Amino acid sequence: DAFQLYYQPQFNMLTGEITGVEALIRWIDNGRVVLPGEFIPISEESSLINDLGEWVVNKACHEYQGLIENGFPPVKMALNISANQFHKSSELLSCIETALTESNLPGSLLQLELTESVLIDDVDETISIINKLKEKEITFAIDDFGTGYSSLSYLKVFPVDLIKIDQSFIHDVEHDASNRTIIGAITVMAHELGLKVLAEGVETQQQLEHLKSHKCDYVQGHFYAAAMPADDLLAKYREETSP
Repeated sequence: DAFQLYYQPQFNMLTGEITGVEALIRWIDNGRVVLPGEFIPISEESSLINDLGEWVVNKACHEYQGLIENGFPPVKMALNISANQFHKSSELLSCIETALTESNLPGSLLQLELTESVLIDDVDETISIINKLKEKEITFAIDDFGTGYSSLSYLKVFPVDLIKIDQSFIHDVEHDASNRTIIGAITVMAHELGLKVLAEGVETQQQLEHLKSHKCDYVQGHFYAAAMPADDLLAKYREETSP
């Protein structure tokens, strides 16, 4: 029981309203919060990633449904799915179906995040898996967009709903004209394709203003809120919405 889920809120760029949360795994080791970058590669090398992924899906669905029952708004919850987990499709489908059924969480509140490398492993298989999960009203996001293989032709092929602009483009947007150009191009292209855009890693007012100028849809980052345990998320929401 050393693993714990933290939740980072996502917000509408224009209204400031909460539109979703991303569930992020943390390892609490003798009081120290260990970030995924330290233990996920090890779990992949040791073939534990599928067990860990299944735990995340189950824990997140049950915990998030509990938050909603206690007054948290029914906005989407995003989960990262690893390449190993995604391409064991029958296990993934069974895991998600069981978690949704047992937790009573509607599939429409679940969003799965896939990296570009996961998407292009086997294009036909990927499309088939996504379409099966979309039957449960689950939506899909491409995570870390712009840092991987980024073949633009794939965007019109894969039935995804949202693009997450990687924080590496956001970090120095105030001073880097190339990053501003890339953000603008991604946003225009996504909107033309009927996709929404979320910028992650937003930390300053200046970054926010640049993203607003490019008509980004949603934002996520420490400027609004850090990732936090479920109880803290609920307490923060109650505090900010109380009369």
